Amino acid sequence: MTESSTIGTRIRQRRLSQGMRQSALADLAGISPSYLNLIEHNRRRIGGKILLRLAEALEVDVPVLSQGGEAALLSGLRDVVSQTPRTDGTAPPELDRLEEFAGRFPGWAQLLADTYQRSEQRERLVQALTDRLAHDPHLAESLHEVLSVVTAIRSTASILVDTRQLEPEWQARFHRNINEDSRRLAEGAEELVRYLDAAPGSASDIRSPQEEMDQFLAAHDYHFEALEPGGGGDIDALVADSDILSLSSARSLCRSALQQYRTDAVRVPLGPLRAALAEIGMHPAALARRLQVDLATLLRRLAFLPVKDVGPVGLVIVDGAGAMLLRRPLDGFAMTRLAGSCPLWPVFRVLSQPAGAVQQRLIQPTRDARTVNALACVAPIEAMAVNEPPLLRGVMFLWPANEEDAPEEAHTIQPVGTSCRICARTRCVARRESSLLEGGGEPT
Repeated sequence: MTESSTIGTRIRQRRLSQGMRQSALADLAGISPSYLNLIEHNRRRIGGKILLRLAEALEVDVPVLSQGGEAALLSGLRDVVSQTPRTDGTAPPELDRLEEFAGRFPGWAQLLADTYQRSEQRERLVQALTDRLAHDPHLAESLHEVLSVVTAIRSTASILVDTRQLEPEWQARFHRNINEDSRRLAEGAEELVRYLDAAPGSASDIRSPQEEMDQFLAAHDYHFEALEPGGGGDIDALVADSDILSLSSARSLCRSALQQYRTDAVRVPLGPLRAALAEIGMHPAALARRLQVDLATLLRRLAFLPVKDVGPVGLVIVDGAGAMLLRRPLDGFAMTRLAGSCPLWPVFRVLSQPAGAVQQRLIQPTRDARTVNALACVAPIEAMAVNEPPLLRGVMFLWPANEEDAPEEAHTIQPVGTSCRICARTRCVARRESSLLEGGGEPT
């Protein structure tokens, strides 16, 4: 029996192991129970979107269903080899004996693959926490508040100690100041501890406005059907009904992002855009010419389409100072939530030459890095005024690179980083501070 003819059996085994009813799984996958029954008995071929929905409902990777556990294990072992650099001169692992290793020692092989996956997860957590410690404005503000209060208490205490004879009225005033400042210090320290205890992704009640906006957009898969022309959606209602947005500043950021979304949707309707994508493919510059729209609008529009239309894509929008205003993460390309991104990104290059666009292939020195296409351009915020500096924003659109790209879009792969604090690249002319990662470069 071929691998493809046993997918249904694996789906059934996985469902039964989770104690899930056939009707419940069919409902989650958007198919009828009778059709699922045929699939589970290997009477219907399965692939594409249905297989993806079934895998999501069963909380399992697609290869586990389509190729079996052994194939998934071999894929995990290949990831260990390909993503683990060897700089000590030792011989590389024998790739041609992976199947033999997995067959003879399946337990050790699975342990190795699982350990690698946990290592990757912890590395991503360290990067996120380091980013928070290095650049988080909320953390910097809290520390400044604590230091200010400590300084005030020390100053008041010095007066009380050094002044031998102090009028009772002034003495009482100083005591009251110390009491009030001590209370402020305790409250500030408690808030700081709560914030540091909140790892990224936890249900913390202390989040930055940008973090809340990121979570809000991700919860909607970066697409708002109600805001498309004719959808009749209300931006204020979408924001007000969200359980994610607890900060007023976060709600304001989301309203601005959704207003831009609606404007772009009017300029580039969904129907013509989908038709152009089906004909041209993922070639943003050609799509912009076909739809007769500026490149920045087209890039934003692509980044807020459903995955089924464009596949995995990413987006970065920064202001003239380099602060990240909006982002849509792309697997294989790490990006910081806060300020301090890699200055080699094309989005920063176009801010110095706003008349043109830049397209490059990028890769980062991380274990899960993938080569990605990046196309960056500048978007003016408002019309240019006399004797006023232009207000510009950089827009960078990202999508996975492949060998089918048109020749004019093929570029030399440009190594870039994430942020200097957590970048392992060495001898980088753009480095501005030492990296915290082992083997990371020093400032040049």
